[in-house]
Amino acid sequence: MLPRRPLAWLAWVFRGPPGPRGACAPGAAGSWGRRVGPLPRRGCCTAPGTPEVPLTQERYPVRRLPFSTVSEQDLAAFERIVPGGVVTDPEALRAPNVDWLRTLRGCSKVLLRPRTSEEVSSILRYCHERNLAVNPQGGNTGMVGGSVPVFDEIILSTALMNRVLSFHSVSGILVCQAGCILEELSRYVEERDFIMPLDLGAKGSCHIGGNVATNAGGLRFLRYGSLHGTVLGLEVVLADGTVLDCLTSLRKDNTGYDLKQLFIGSEGTLGVITAVSILCPPKPRAVNVAFLGCPGFAEVLQTFSTCKGMLGEILSAFEFMDAECMQLVGRHLHLASPVQESPFYVLIETSGSNAGHDAEKLGSFLEHALGSGLVTDGTMATDQRKVKMLWALRERITEALSRDGYVYKYDVSLPVERLYDIVTDLRARLGPHAKHVVGYGHLGDGNLHLNVTAEAFSPSLLGALEPHVYEWTARQQGSVSAEHGVGFRKRDVLGYSKPHEALKLMQQLKALLDPKGILNPYKTLPSQA
Repeated sequence: MLPRRPLAWLAWVFRGPPGPRGACAPGAAGSWGRRVGPLPRRGCCTAPGTPEVPLTQERYPVRRLPFSTVSEQDLAAFERIVPGGVVTDPEALRAPNVDWLRTLRGCSKVLLRPRTSEEVSSILRYCHERNLAVNPQGGNTGMVGGSVPVFDEIILSTALMNRVLSFHSVSGILVCQAGCILEELSRYVEERDFIMPLDLGAKGSCHIGGNVATNAGGLRFLRYGSLHGTVLGLEVVLADGTVLDCLTSLRKDNTGYDLKQLFIGSEGTLGVITAVSILCPPKPRAVNVAFLGCPGFAEVLQTFSTCKGMLGEILSAFEFMDAECMQLVGRHLHLASPVQESPFYVLIETSGSNAGHDAEKLGSFLEHALGSGLVTDGTMATDQRKVKMLWALRERITEALSRDGYVYKYDVSLPVERLYDIVTDLRARLGPHAKHVVGYGHLGDGNLHLNVTAEAFSPSLLGALEPHVYEWTARQQGSVSAEHGVGFRKRDVLGYSKPHEALKLMQQLKALLDPKGILNPYKTLPSQA
């Protein structure tokens, strides 16, 4: 056997120390259970004097449905159901009424903080009888306005429902309440040599119940798949207060309809998720991250194809970002690129059980990629500190964009070979009317995060973007929402991705489970189907 020549990638070095992974995300201390007042927002630092967000009802053409309004008698009833868990202080209600992007604002006058599914059941039973609309809310980190009121809906916060109910160290099955913060769950299972099957940039704030309700994808989707596969059971409270206990911990249960699937991705419109049973994979013993520069998107695609073939079972993430993303991360967050300037960058993560085996496979791949011209520069990290540094470059793009001005966000699924074409199309279409048009995302599952920044909100710029982005996506047989959900923003564009018959059936399911329409109204389903 011939000795191998020294690997060129071993000489690649860091040129600057990016900040810690997820450093912008607030921790558990920001939950309602520990602090009554404005909540810290993921990656969003609102300076004093920031203009107030316009009311949703004033910015968008939406009319209030004929729900009842909250009375003093209602407040007294809620206080009996959740003693000490009724929040009416206007200052404390400011943050829960505003979405993370600070583009939508409701005018709810009351927030309820139950601790148990029984309390949620009593609240919904009462609201159903009184015809009071309810807005379920977890960590309020959503991108499509699904977690904030449109008018004066009662905010039902799951923040105090934050207990781990059980964990099985052999099967890796975790059962917990819906208000558990994803990052805290990750720490809990990692201490037991497991990991959560999903990882998000908002993990320091988002709740597992909200993750399930929106069918969140995230950074581990390529390896572990969607929550439709990893969620084993749910406890859900229906609109009339009925508690649906499907909180099984069985891997296989082929008895009738799999009802939990109805609620995964339903965004609180069919029921309020109060507990989750989820399968956690074993914690990898070896994690490697490579950050590479590519000369063009064609090389990004070829790198991905080669990566799948050469890394196989240890490949756990394949992310890409364009040059403008890197420039914004450097300008607004002062994170330095560890590789020379390139038109595109990819982040590759491997996870396995044998460090030597994984390093050899990754080394062979990197040597091939460099030698064939797919990659022009790169660096690799194996220790946890440098791994977090490299991930920060990808995870904090959203934060950098939020500091660049008003952001128009689109989250689409497309055939991977067409994934970046829409970015090029929009740059030509918008010209100087946009500050930046950037593309990044999860190439491994065909998910593009398309973002356009401007100095301020502009109706004319919005008109140039919509419905053009949705029509372009539909022509490629793509999806107008890959992982962010539908919420308020996208409810009237579902027809670009779903046929009329599917929309009609969705409306029928909603009418069956929530005949009065009190659960998260104005969200997810078209205003007219």
